[in-house]
Amino acid sequence: MTKVVKFGGSSLASAEQFKKVKDIITAEDSRRFVVPSAPGKRFSADTKVTDMLYGCYDLAAKGKDFTKEFDAIKERYNGIISELGLDMSLENEFNVIKACFIGKAGRDYAASRGEFLNGMVLANYLGYNFIDAADVIFFDERGQFDAKRTNKVLSERLEGLDNAVVPGFYGSMPNDTIKTFSRGGSDITGSIVAAAVNADLYENWTDTSGFLTTDPRIVKDPAPITTITYKELRELSYMGASVFHEDAIFPVRKAGIAINIKNTNAPEAPGTLIVESTSQKPAYTITGIAGKKGFTVINIEKDMMNAELGFGRRVLEVFEKNGVSFEHMPSGIDTMSVIVTQEEFADKEQEILAGLHRNCHPDMIEIETDLALIAVVGRAMKANRGTAGRIFSALAHSHVNVKMIDQGSSELNVIIGVSESDFETAVKSIYDIFVETKL
Repeated sequence: MTKVVKFGGSSLASAEQFKKVKDIITAEDSRRFVVPSAPGKRFSADTKVTDMLYGCYDLAAKGKDFTKEFDAIKERYNGIISELGLDMSLENEFNVIKACFIGKAGRDYAASRGEFLNGMVLANYLGYNFIDAADVIFFDERGQFDAKRTNKVLSERLEGLDNAVVPGFYGSMPNDTIKTFSRGGSDITGSIVAAAVNADLYENWTDTSGFLTTDPRIVKDPAPITTITYKELRELSYMGASVFHEDAIFPVRKAGIAINIKNTNAPEAPGTLIVESTSQKPAYTITGIAGKKGFTVINIEKDMMNAELGFGRRVLEVFEKNGVSFEHMPSGIDTMSVIVTQEEFADKEQEILAGLHRNCHPDMIEIETDLALIAVVGRAMKANRGTAGRIFSALAHSHVNVKMIDQGSSELNVIIGVSESDFETAVKSIYDIFVETKL
C-alpha cells in the first residue's frame, strides 16, 4: 500500500510539530511520499512564514533594507533545525534567496521559498529524498498547470524511490521561473503527487479532525462528517467551507484515489474520508451547511419575458461585457433575478443598469444588497421527502425571511438567500432541525 501525506502549515510550525509529523509518518511504512507546507502560525498572534516572505520581498523590490525581516525568517528555520538537533545548514540557500530578492525574482518565487526550505528540513529530519517541486511540477506559457507533462516527469522521478519529500504550492514555468498555485495550493501538490504514484490513499493532515457539519464559529461543537463525496465537497467549498483546497480534488478524482482529512494533533481521530461515491448511509439527511455573505441581487421584471426569445442571453451578456460573473439566476414567468458578489458589482453598477435597459427594455429593475447565501448539501436529500419543507419550516420558526431559493436538478443541494443580519440564525436553525434533533 502507498500513501501520499501532505502536512499543512500549522502541522509544521515548530520543532514540536515536526516531531508529531515524524511520529505519524514512521507509524506506517506506507506513508512514503510527503508534501509539506511552509511553517504556519505557532500561536494566534504569530505570522506565517509565507506572509513574512511576501513582506520581505516587497521591501526588497522597492529597494528598501530588508535585513531585519530576512533575519527573522532565517531564525524561524534555524530555530527548528537547532531544536531538532539536525546536522544541516541552510546558509547557502538563504544567500541565494537573498540575492534573488535583490534581483526581483518575483513574488511567486518569494512565497515558494517557504515550502522549499521546509521541505529540505523535513527531508533531512526523516532521512527521505528531497525533490524540488520546480523540477517535477510544470505550468505552461499561459500559467496554467500542465498536468500531462507533470504526471510523466513526476511519475518517472518517483518510480523506484522508497520515499521522497516534494514541497507543496509551487512549480516552474517553461522559462524556468517559479509559479505558485493559489493560496493553500499545497493541497493541490499533494493530489498531483498522489495521482503520479497511483497512491492507494491521499492523507491531508491539518489542525482539524476533518470536516464539520457547519462552521464552529456559528454552531458550537458541530457534528463531524465521516464520509463526503467529491460533489458534496465542491458544493460546500464553493460556499465557504475551507478545510481543503477545492481545486485539489481533480487530480485524485480522475485517478479514483480517496482523500482522508486528518488532524496532526489528534492522529487517532478518523477524520473525514472524501470519495467519488459510497454505499455508506450518512448519519443525517444533510451532509453539511455552508454559506457566505456579501451578495447583491438584481431583480428584473418584464411582462411576457418567458415568450421573448433570447431574453436571458441578453441579460447575461450585459454582465459579461462588464466583467461581472453571476452566482445564481432564479427566475419566474415575468421575473429574473441575477445574484452577483457585492464587491464585483459595486464598481460597475450604473454601467450594468444602463446596459440592461438598452439590451432588455425591462418594466422595472430593483437592486437588493446585503444578501447572504446558504448551501444545504447532502447526497441523502434526494431519498428523503420533505427536506425543503423542513428547511423552510425551521427558518419560519426562527422568523427568518427567505429571499431566494435555488435548487439544482441533482437534488444534491438547496441554496437559500437571506438577509446578512439573519445569516447566523438561519444556519443554526437548519443545523438544529437536521442534526441537533438527532443527537
